[in-house]
Amino acid sequence: MKLLNYLCLAAMGLTALGGCNKNGHATATKPGKYSSTTGIEYNTEKGMAVANFKKIPEGPGLVFIEGGRTVLGSQEEDVTMSHDNIERTVTIASFYMDEAEVANIHWLEYLHFIRTDSAEEFYKSALPDTTVWARDLSFNDPYVTYYLRYPGFRYFPVVGVSWLQADDYCTWRTAKVNEKLASGGDSKSGGLSGLFKKKSKAPAEGAEGTTTAGGLSDGKGGPSIEKGNTLPNYRLPTEAEWEYAAQALIGTQETGNENQEEKRIYPWDGKSTRNAYGKKQGQFLANFKRGRGDYAGIAGSLNDGAMITEYIYSYPPNDYGLYNMAGNVNEWVQDVYRPLSFQDVEDLNPFRRNGVADPADKYDKKGYQSLIDDHVRVYKGGSWRDVAYWLSPGTRRFMAEDSSTATIGFRCAMINAGSNK
Repeated sequence: MKLLNYLCLAAMGLTALGGCNKNGHATATKPGKYSSTTGIEYNTEKGMAVANFKKIPEGPGLVFIEGGRTVLGSQEEDVTMSHDNIERTVTIASFYMDEAEVANIHWLEYLHFIRTDSAEEFYKSALPDTTVWARDLSFNDPYVTYYLRYPGFRYFPVVGVSWLQADDYCTWRTAKVNEKLASGGDSKSGGLSGLFKKKSKAPAEGAEGTTTAGGLSDGKGGPSIEKGNTLPNYRLPTEAEWEYAAQALIGTQETGNENQEEKRIYPWDGKSTRNAYGKKQGQFLANFKRGRGDYAGIAGSLNDGAMITEYIYSYPPNDYGLYNMAGNVNEWVQDVYRPLSFQDVEDLNPFRRNGVADPADKYDKKGYQSLIDDHVRVYKGGSWRDVAYWLSPGTRRFMAEDSSTATIGFRCAMINAGSNK
């Protein structure tokens, strides 16, 4: 009798699954009413809870980056003789990335909320170092006072932010966006209290009875991974993701052509830093230092338009829709720096973690023969103060994770959850 009941349930399950898609198979968005392996009904007192799911919620400010195969590495002559990014073929999974650099107004919003929700100690630790503009033999004093807070600079990239501060911002942004999703779009300052009571990481993901930076809960009604109603973490992009997104070779591919027949020195077509087409022909495509003492051009015809940083949406976006992937400010990425990462990391989603292979004690930092340890991070992209060489996506430099300058900012990234692409 029991066997007959199970067979009936299985038949009902197959019937329910018949409407899941044109092939009759269950899908993530249409799992059917019954399990396709046991025939047991979902969402009953004894059955497993299966939440409705349409797709990953949309993350504010993000652009979808379709992944694929590419060749990473330096596209220009290695003038620094570092040999630390030799060309190799890799595959990068699809992900999301901010269309523009995080701006002063976004950082001021961050400061506004953590001043309400967090300990004074953490608030002070999040303040950018505005003295990065100060120079002993240059009159940059107005930028020290005005660059971060004056309304005219609202949508200029935030600078004076260390890698550690940028990483904390990503944690806060994840919590705040998921809080808004959980409240149906009405984000309030409450709900984050205690997240940054001291300068430490958020609770471990999935900790019982807690809500973490990723918006997870105990599964009793709030946001959770299982329900698909929470965004994955905002984070700094890996070096490979950043370089892949800057190349934007999707704009060079013809439909159905599996060969990569085009390469780019910069995030745009051609071998020049100038626009080769249309009414803006001859104008620069990025904000960088043109030569010794030349940051912008001659009055009356300021070619790149900026002595220092520039509006985050200036200059044409690349073929992914990303602005200023070359010039304006360099950008922090996740990876710890090692000169041989190109040969050590894997060829699928390559990433250099802390404390994995190539130990820091191999480098003579105490003897002042090296600057490398487990607290130096990669930055990429070139800035308003850099010459054109550093605009090439394959170039890379590094700096201590607790340091900051007037030439380094950042943008966030996010995984493409629920997809194998």
